[in-house]
Amino acid sequence: MDINQIAQMAGVSRATVSRYFNDGYVSQEKRAAIKRVIDKTGYVPSRQAKVLRTGKTDIVGVIIPKINSASVSRMVAGITPVLNDAGYQVLLANTDNDAAREVEFMRLFSERRQVDGVILVATIFTPAHLAALKELNTPLVVLDQSLSGYSCVYQDDYEAVRELTGQVLATAKAPAYIGVLEEDVSAGEMRHRGFLDACRECGVEVPEDAQELAEFTVDSGYSCAEAIMQARPHTDAIVCATDSIAFGALTYLHEHGLRVPEDVQVTGVGDSELAQVVTPRLTTVHHHYKTSGQEAAKMLLGTMSGDDTVARTIKMAYEIVRRASTR
Repeated sequence: MDINQIAQMAGVSRATVSRYFNDGYVSQEKRAAIKRVIDKTGYVPSRQAKVLRTGKTDIVGVIIPKINSASVSRMVAGITPVLNDAGYQVLLANTDNDAAREVEFMRLFSERRQVDGVILVATIFTPAHLAALKELNTPLVVLDQSLSGYSCVYQDDYEAVRELTGQVLATAKAPAYIGVLEEDVSAGEMRHRGFLDACRECGVEVPEDAQELAEFTVDSGYSCAEAIMQARPHTDAIVCATDSIAFGALTYLHEHGLRVPEDVQVTGVGDSELAQVVTPRLTTVHHHYKTSGQEAAKMLLGTMSGDDTVARTIKMAYEIVRRASTR
């Protein structure tokens, strides 16, 4: 079946059928006739033909670093309904924290015109990333990082961890920190800097062996907490860059007979669902990940429609959620 056969069976012109599929004006009588033929034949318009005709795919590519991340899933939950309501389908590209694969997806989306726009849930920006971004001929919004010259929606990680650490230091004298790679500017560099600046403001010196680098996993948090407590047994607070890392630290402390928060306070970032059910319940930073996804999707829609021609940035608010893991 093609559009000519649909027109012939419905007794209308080819142009009328074309207007029907493109939401143009068609009289109620002719619209009903075309619909009867479509229902009878099960005809579906060719997506490839529409792309060639209109230059639009009605698809948005969303590049994510990790599909099983609680924060990423909340961002995607914010993105998809906004785009779906605007008539777009979402194509998820999971990179498994592989920076080279992120670059591949950006180039794939650009070269083959598979999408009308891209939301990049970013972690790091290598020279290859920056080159791919310059070559990208598709509207783009960067989510969860700030990058000069591009439309971005990101979290206020520096102030969030700085404020949280300041609260912890009201009842702690020997804090430690478990962070992540600082090439990830938001989760790595900004959170670490917020911790160190809060300590400096309180006159607290943090030795190198009280600062560990972890992966985004519970196991890594456990190992880092073990290294810190063996090197610094008098540590009385562990500030963690993510909730997952904090869960690992809590597990280590429980297994070695250290009470939380009486002996050691523990904090995270993310306010994942598990933060409310672990024992003790975790003090953490609540980032509005779902809302940031919604804002990124709205920003991209504005860029794709031509309404927004200048790069914009949105820095999200945060909340400190105090629970039982701190005093």
